[in-house]
Amino acid sequence: MAAVDKILSGATNSAKVRPQFDRVQRPTWQRVLILSSRGTTHRHRHLLNDLAAILPHGYKEGKFEVKKSQKLYQLNELAELHNCNNILFLEARKRQDLYAWLSKSPNGPTVKMHIQNLHTMEELHFTGNCLKGSRPILSFDCAFDKQAHLLLLKELLSHAFGVPENARKAKPFVDRILGFSFADGRVWVRQYQVKENGEAERRNIQLVEIGPRFCLTPIIIQEGSFGGPIIYENREFVSPNHLRADTRKRKTSKYNTRVLQHVERAVNKGNLGLRTHNESMASADSSDSRSLFA
Repeated sequence: MAAVDKILSGATNSAKVRPQFDRVQRPTWQRVLILSSRGTTHRHRHLLNDLAAILPHGYKEGKFEVKKSQKLYQLNELAELHNCNNILFLEARKRQDLYAWLSKSPNGPTVKMHIQNLHTMEELHFTGNCLKGSRPILSFDCAFDKQAHLLLLKELLSHAFGVPENARKAKPFVDRILGFSFADGRVWVRQYQVKENGEAERRNIQLVEIGPRFCLTPIIIQEGSFGGPIIYENREFVSPNHLRADTRKRKTSKYNTRVLQHVERAVNKGNLGLRTHNESMASADSSDSRSLFA
């Protein structure tokens, strides 16, 4: 009976202690794998370095070669190898266009976005400055709460750009703001420094931009990590290849019209003489002054 009483008393004590442990929240764990493809320009590399600098919980990997035999879902193996649950992959095409893949490894979802209006920190030379490794305040526009795909994009951006408190390289300071605004079908990304001026009683808080600047145009959202069915597609997006092809067609059409005009002028010059029914051109007159004084 004594053993039974001990077991029952231990069960009651564990039942009393259990709610205290349930109240303790587990720390959020986020880590981002940052890498790019081959064929990137110097501006693309500078953007990659800027993103690695503002994400202290990220791991920067070497270039990933994209071939027909190699699929992008192999990035999940790299993420698992480096203990990352988020993937930020910059894909360069034709050394002109830059696409960003943001995925939640290993189960998804995945967002493909086109990067435009790119300006790195070295180009801007802003006066804003913040502590390297500090945690940012994420500011999202109210438009992200109105559409379903923007809600999903907001969640992915918050997981990738939100620095967790227990990150190894993170500093216990909050002195910058990452702003995400949605306008004209694009996500405008800006970074500001929180600057305080004045005394403790009358503090004047100012926002000084740091950089970088870029725009993200969502193209597709896949259910899995670099695969699976497409759950959202931007019908209004036009590939930059099609835009360049249209400009080339316009230039070729202008050239063709100039060639046709040249041919028409040559034909009109040949038709200035009088024609007969049997001959294409009237015969030269012997009394013509050009033939007399030749």
